[in-house]
Amino acid sequence: MMGGDYAPVETALGAMEAYKEIGTQCKIVLIGDEHQLKAIFKDHQFDPSGMEFVHTPEVITMADNPTKAISQKPQSSIAVGFSMLKSGKIDSFASAGNTGAMLVGSALIIKTAPGIMRPAISTSVPKINGGKGLLLDVGVNADCKPEMLQQFGILGSLLAEHVYHIKNPKVALMNIGEEDEKGNILSQAAHTLLKATREINFVGNVEGRDLFNDKADVIVCDGFTGNIMLKLAESFHTIIKNRNIQDSYLDRFNYEEYGGTPILGINANVIIAHGISKALAIKNMIILSKEVAEVKLYEKISQALHVSVSG
Repeated sequence: MMGGDYAPVETALGAMEAYKEIGTQCKIVLIGDEHQLKAIFKDHQFDPSGMEFVHTPEVITMADNPTKAISQKPQSSIAVGFSMLKSGKIDSFASAGNTGAMLVGSALIIKTAPGIMRPAISTSVPKINGGKGLLLDVGVNADCKPEMLQQFGILGSLLAEHVYHIKNPKVALMNIGEEDEKGNILSQAAHTLLKATREINFVGNVEGRDLFNDKADVIVCDGFTGNIMLKLAESFHTIIKNRNIQDSYLDRFNYEEYGGTPILGINANVIIAHGISKALAIKNMIILSKEVAEVKLYEKISQALHVSVSG
């Protein structure tokens, strides 16, 4: 609750909205400065008695070194959240705080799932047909091996199926051409591996212009490429907003509508959101956190990887 550029006011407002929508379906646990949070709830005449508070006196700021902060601030909301997640006191942990600290905590405290080379994060892509797609990785892994892209295909397919309810999702590899032999050495090797992966519905290569059409539900790429594409796509919404343009499709590029994204390939459910998240994004982050926990996403990923490795 203390993470993000607009915490704790916007995180508290987002928690209020999430509680109104899902408060009877789950227990929302607020980790942070209890006194500040309750004062905000009081100012907005909101009764927080249906929520659980875990008081933490320390805060990992956006400027803190991620690795040092986790160990040097054990009473921060992020450190305590990971501790509770590891011990099973909570089923999912979500934050808009220091992204580096969230990734370090995921890797060092929660650990990667057996067989996973590197965790990944995805972004939701609004399709012109009205549906959603996924792009991953979008920033964790700037340099990738072919086997990592193969695993991203499996991770993205499971997320698309179980959280976004896309039946038999089509998985594609982002490339500079549709032909099998196109691309650099990484793309060519990854294509061969993805094509041989029985756990996914691989449909081949797609190009940048296919990101928003219906050729694929899940598009795989390295984190360097994915992050550039993500930031470019998000700029569309900023541009139309600044120019006072109304467009129902481009409005769907507003990151706040999606809230956050799971860190895929670790031994628990962790959701991260933009540091600039306000109440709407926080609300949707909490709702996504509930959905990921309900479908037992990380358990399904572990099972699928076990089958893939043993097979």
